[in-house]
Amino acid sequence: MTATGTFTPQPGAAPLHRMIRSQAALETRMLLRNGEQLLLTVIIPSLLLVLFSTVDIVDTGADGKAVDFLAPGVLALAVLSTAFTGQAIATGFERRYGVLKRLGASPLPRWALMTAKTCSVLVTEVLQVALLTVIALALGWSPHGNPLTVALLLLLGTAAFSGLGLLMAGTLKAEATLAAANLVFLLLLVGGGVMVSLDKFPDAVRGVLELLPISALSGGLRDVLRDGAGVPWGDLGILAVWAVLGLGAAARWFRWE
Repeated sequence: MTATGTFTPQPGAAPLHRMIRSQAALETRMLLRNGEQLLLTVIIPSLLLVLFSTVDIVDTGADGKAVDFLAPGVLALAVLSTAFTGQAIATGFERRYGVLKRLGASPLPRWALMTAKTCSVLVTEVLQVALLTVIALALGWSPHGNPLTVALLLLLGTAAFSGLGLLMAGTLKAEATLAAANLVFLLLLVGGGVMVSLDKFPDAVRGVLELLPISALSGGLRDVLRDGAGVPWGDLGILAVWAVLGLGAAARWFRWE
């Protein structure tokens, strides 16, 4: 016998972990169904890896096979495209259309929504890394180093770029975010040690470029995967600083409406 005015089962919010998992799955499906995002996050890095590994277009300044130099840089580019560029653009337009405002009024806490978005980014990156690794191995790539060190570099790089992407999406208008995110992507593609060795730049310029998160990520991955180096503490430190600054600034200045 149920008391008057009550319901069986009682309505209410689902457990928090289930809400985060469901939102992360939704975010991932939306990203994978978006043709423009797939072009940015999967197709462009794959094409760059194949093109520059098989055609002598850019002098990488590296001894040995070009793919051994390019593969770590393209892995860093994949993190940049997903955690920064793709996330900034998608979140910026969600903010413009009021999606974030409505989600913020749901039982899902706002920090949990950001957690779900981060999980979606990580899932996408796993798929990217798997695909790019298969392509690189087919092109003759011979990776070295500790996989755990590689994973740590990728995680810190994701945190750094996610913070910067959310900061941009939460402070600029959607159209400005679209333009700025793509411009930054192109600039870092050229000057971040991804496709062109930083040794090609003048010493003064190189000193500044080496402090960028993309340079630290691509350089750290290259030291480990190509040269078999140990833990690149300097690169990890740069990524950690960018992660703290980016996430801290996003938490402070992100506007939901």
